[in-house]
Amino acid sequence: MFTRRPSADGVTGFMDDALALMNGLYGTAVRLTRDGDAARDLVQDTYLKAIRARDRFQPGTNLKAWLYTILHNTWRNRRRDAARARVAFDSATVDAAVDAGRPGVVDASTPESALLQSVANADVKAAVDALPDVFRAAVWLRDVEDLSYQEIADALDVPIGTVMSRISRGRKLLHAALTTRAGETPAPGTGTAGTR
Repeated sequence: MFTRRPSADGVTGFMDDALALMNGLYGTAVRLTRDGDAARDLVQDTYLKAIRARDRFQPGTNLKAWLYTILHNTWRNRRRDAARARVAFDSATVDAAVDAGRPGVVDASTPESALLQSVANADVKAAVDALPDVFRAAVWLRDVEDLSYQEIADALDVPIGTVMSRISRGRKLLHAALTTRAGETPAPGTGTAGTR
């Protein structure tokens, strides 16, 4: 658990602890946004908000969970705002990009992509990517970022029972997808699950 260390300006220890969590936050941001540039922007906004609100951080509490909560709230706000925004595009530019064979490739040189590329089985990556967002976020925060159920509930702003349900359903969906790809018949009740 990271706590604020005393310093002359009151910021240095807090920032040292917060910056030590940057790689994990970036990995989660890439998972949420599925775009390296958008993930970097999301992490930058998360740190900006954390610095501005550092006086509200309770020393002795879990800094990691606090930062993940800020990250997820910022992401949710961006998605909500983007849904309301009008989409403007230059059709000539889009047509030229499609004709040139560049339909909008995302930069694949992220830490997350390197990790996933190191996994020998491409089916695992496909199964994780195919999970609905709510399940993917819960499974990722639990199994990769190792947050507790309560920390995930706080970060996603849902009840702890919902977190447990999403993790369970997400894992079942992963298992079903992987066993189906391997040619096995998935166990009853592991095929599909609704979102909660």
